[in-house]
Amino acid sequence: QVQLVESGGGLVQPGGSLRLSCAASESIISLLSMGWYRQAPGKQRELVAGINRDYKTHYADSVQGRFTISRDNTKSTAYLQMNSLKPEDTAIYFCNSRLSTNWDQEIGTWGQGTQVTVSS
Repeated sequence: QVQLVESGGGLVQPGGSLRLSCAASESIISLLSMGWYRQAPGKQRELVAGINRDYKTHYADSVQGRFTISRDNTKSTAYLQMNSLKPEDTAIYFCNSRLSTNWDQEIGTWGQGTQVTVSS
C-alpha cells in the first residue's frame, strides 16, 4: 500500500505563503488521483484541492484563486502552493491518494497530516 508523508507546514502571517509537499512511497501514484484535505479544530475534514492522473484539478470555493495543487510523478510527489493565507486556513492538512475522483468520499490512503497556522 502507498504511504504518504506530508511536509512544509508551519506558522505564517496572514497574507503569507506556504508550500506543502506530499511524498509517496511508490511511483504508482502516477496512476492515482491526489488530494489535499484539511481539518480545523471542532470541524469535519474537508477537501481543499484535488488533481487526477490527467492533471485535471478541482478546488474548494474557499481556496479558489489562492491555492494551487500540482504533481510531479517523476518525484512521486504532490504539492499544494498556498498564497494569500488567511487565519481561517488554519488546520491540519492531509494528503490523500485514491483511484477515483469522488472527492466527497473519505476513501483511499492518508498521510499523517501537517499543521498550518495562520496568525499574526
